[in-house]
Amino acid sequence: MAARAADTTPAPIYPPALQPGDTILFIAPAKYLDEHRNTLAKQRLEELGFQVRFPKNLFRKHGYLAGSDDQRAAELMAAFADPEVDAIFPGTGGYGTTRIVDKLDYDAIRRHPKILVGFSDITGLHVAINQRTGLVTFHTPNPEWGFGNPENLNPYAAKWFWRALAADKYGREAGYTITPQPTPAEIAWDKKLFADLPRIKTLAPGTVRGPIIGGNLSVLHALMGTPYEIKTDGKILFLEDVGEQPYRVDRMLSTLKLAGKFDHLAGVILGCFTRREDEDPWDDDWSMSDVLKDYFAELGVPVVTNFPAGHVPYNTTLPIGVPVELNATTGTIRILENPVQLPR
Repeated sequence: MAARAADTTPAPIYPPALQPGDTILFIAPAKYLDEHRNTLAKQRLEELGFQVRFPKNLFRKHGYLAGSDDQRAAELMAAFADPEVDAIFPGTGGYGTTRIVDKLDYDAIRRHPKILVGFSDITGLHVAINQRTGLVTFHTPNPEWGFGNPENLNPYAAKWFWRALAADKYGREAGYTITPQPTPAEIAWDKKLFADLPRIKTLAPGTVRGPIIGGNLSVLHALMGTPYEIKTDGKILFLEDVGEQPYRVDRMLSTLKLAGKFDHLAGVILGCFTRREDEDPWDDDWSMSDVLKDYFAELGVPVVTNFPAGHVPYNTTLPIGVPVELNATTGTIRILENPVQLPR
């Protein structure tokens, strides 16, 4: 068993809720952006009543990155410092956040808490910012793969996106329950829409409480051995990935296990581990399900798998750093506190 390091994550800081009329700033902290999709996302958000801004030279390119490391870090810090900006929407993930986490001013981020969304490579920002500042951030669809989709953000993903970010629309209730299966009314409304919704499976039953931390497995693996590696003690670990064959997922999970990241978990949420259609099989003697079961079924903590979050259209919004109750037996997650500050 690896030696335990003290968890120095600060107490949660909840950003103000997003309301119509607020200003959303798109940024490019990782891969360069698709201009058409981000412009379409901007238009759709404006139709919902938000002010949406693009910073100067948002669609710059530097190889496979959206500009140099200094440019991308400075753009993110300028977003946090701008008093007119209420929410920060990275246009996409891809790759690049692990190159800038050491260039951010975490004291300034702590002083100016704002909504930060995204998934995939944005995991690097979620983990680093939450662990250094306590700021609650949001593992969500991003503009290119949400509001910028040709068919728009699907209603299932939109429901949990707005429930997390615009909590004041739902009254003064403290927290809410994510029930990943569609309701009878939703199924009746559009049977085709929900036909492909992943069905949660219980890998290890039970109920547990703790803050959610995690995101994309490849990014978490890349941060191991750095000052920004994930802290998991007493937390509910969320993992997802795309385009990785079972043996590669196995290798990354082995690294986390050897580093003691599974020794003191409260629980586990395994999202969607999606394959690419053009992948060549390497060795399919073990399926992805076999690998995940091998690592998590006997940990002695509640575990769910196939949770609808990750590189899928039904990308459920999960607030990073918020205390939740995971019921692995029923497959529900109770968000114990609203992840945003409601207006007074």
